[in-house]
Amino acid sequence: MKKYVAELIGTAVLVIMGCGTAMLVGCDAAMGGGYILTALAFGLVIVGMAYSIGNISGCHINPAVSLGVLMNGGMTVKDFVGYVVAQCLGALAGAGVLAAAFASGNVLDMTGGFGSNGLAGVNGSIASGLIVEIILTFIFVITVLGVTDPKANHGSFAGLVIGLTLTLVHILGIGLTGTSVNPARSLGPAVVAAINGNTEPIAYLWVFIVGPLVGAAIAAVVYKVLSSEKQEAKKTEAE
Repeated sequence: MKKYVAELIGTAVLVIMGCGTAMLVGCDAAMGGGYILTALAFGLVIVGMAYSIGNISGCHINPAVSLGVLMNGGMTVKDFVGYVVAQCLGALAGAGVLAAAFASGNVLDMTGGFGSNGLAGVNGSIASGLIVEIILTFIFVITVLGVTDPKANHGSFAGLVIGLTLTLVHILGIGLTGTSVNPARSLGPAVVAAINGNTEPIAYLWVFIVGPLVGAAIAAVVYKVLSSEKQEAKKTEAE
């Protein structure tokens, strides 16, 4: 149960700090500063959480990452379900905190939807949105699988590498889809936005669930194939 609580807390912090930063500074690529600050906020949250709850739950705080780990034999189906439920609840809680914090109206939400994802940067194209999310999630998840592989022995640098990679995919993706690569992160703000009268984000929510999960699955398969080939090569050399 402790690992599920850790995932809930970690995902709530991700939404509060990442989406909260986007709400405050905006994500307009033309403005530059807010764009970079939002990317850094998401990446730095991962670094902080990796070194705080990583030893408890592995700090997935993302159903796509959990799917990749599951497909590579790193967790059971039972734990996968528990992680995803905890992550979604954490995202909803985090978005709820943001709604309460911005309730006075004295501070404007620069995103208009609690930092939720959208398709404005790809001219409303669902296909383009899916492609962007699949590619970005593939890059992120294959990095996670690589640096956390016990055989890789990256040690204490894993959290930093993962955080920097999340920052990287945000730098490209914010202007396109707002960068999800995380179904839970998309779910929380979209649901809270709908509760507050903005139903646009939830209409395309499925794109930010399907895209990251497909990207994660592809990453898991590719990593498993590549790592197995490497092990076979080492075995051959040893013989």
